[in-house]
Amino acid sequence: MQMALQLARQAAQADEVPVGAVIVAPDGQVIGQAENAMRRQRNPAAHAEMLALQMAAAAYGDERLRDCDLYVTLEPCTMCAAAASLYRVRRIYFGAYDPKGGGIDHGARVFTQPTCHHRPETYGGILEAECQKLLVDFFHARR
Repeated sequence: MQMALQLARQAAQADEVPVGAVIVAPDGQVIGQAENAMRRQRNPAAHAEMLALQMAAAAYGDERLRDCDLYVTLEPCTMCAAAASLYRVRRIYFGAYDPKGGGIDHGARVFTQPTCHHRPETYGGILEAECQKLLVDFFHARR
């Protein structure tokens, strides 16, 4: 999660919403890492999780990231949670909860839907205070 936090800090420095994501293979190797890049790429789907998942699949050599884990500083939105399911991620560890935009414990609750074919284990609140402070400070400075 520390690596994801560092990526989130880099995103903030680039004037992106500070979210970072890391994908770890079964052997402990980082195979995907990214920060939010929506503004820089002019792409609303360029969330840290989406970019990290794509990078990991290319590095892993498979579109299924079985036995891989996703670490992200913010509860994934509906799009990112659904993508993690499609990539067959084993576990998702996230930092701050997102009552407005989250898709795991809030909002769509993607993994509780009957149409969800793969349900990763999820663990929220990892380094929550630090992840949340980064987001609060980022948005406070812009208001």
